[in-house]
Amino acid sequence: MPTAPKLAAFFWYALVGWFSAQLVIPYLPEGSQVGSLLMISAGFGAFVGWTFAGGRAGDSMRAAYGYGLTAIFLLVLYCVFYFSFEEMLRRAMRKRYDGPMQALTSCVVLMGDNFLLLFKWDILIVLIFGGLFGGWIVEKVGRKWS
Repeated sequence: MPTAPKLAAFFWYALVGWFSAQLVIPYLPEGSQVGSLLMISAGFGAFVGWTFAGGRAGDSMRAAYGYGLTAIFLLVLYCVFYFSFEEMLRRAMRKRYDGPMQALTSCVVLMGDNFLLLFKWDILIVLIFGGLFGGWIVEKVGRKWS
């Protein structure tokens, strides 16, 4: 059911996903194909905002900050998993793995490598404050229009 907090969370977390992906691009290895990184990150942000953060509006402000940070954690987790799995599939199509277990363990290693890309001060600031502000704005919208 569409509500005002879900709509606010949809747009805010899509914006945070897009902007944080924009900040990741300079830290990628040289020659990396960016492709649809921005749109996929924004899509995951919109999904997390609509399904997770938007449905939790109506609690206290303390809870709002908590679900705002949790939404950012889910956004990062979904994006890191997706891009690692996509890279694993690309490598598997080039027959770089001996079997499915090696491919799956490589996916976990790729997730770790991609997760470490996010430990830059500018990206962390955007993610943390984006999550806190997102929780705040969703809670305010929920109190005003729900």
